[in-house]
Amino acid sequence: MDEEIKKRLDAQDELLGKIYKSAESTRKYFMWTLIISVAVIILPLIGLAFVIPKFISVYTSSFGGLL
Repeated sequence: MDEEIKKRLDAQDELLGKIYKSAESTRKYFMWTLIISVAVIILPLIGLAFVIPKFISVYTSSFGGLL
């Protein structure tokens, strides 16, 4: 009986190791997805905050005295 319990514990330990590896892989995947999402969405929005006022300034100055 004691040997059977040891075998079961060893099998469970091996499965827990595989589950841990899978969970770490998933965690890293989500982390990189978040980083790429921030780089693709948030950084351009921050850049637009500086570009739009400059564009409006140039656009309105092109009208000169017409308005």
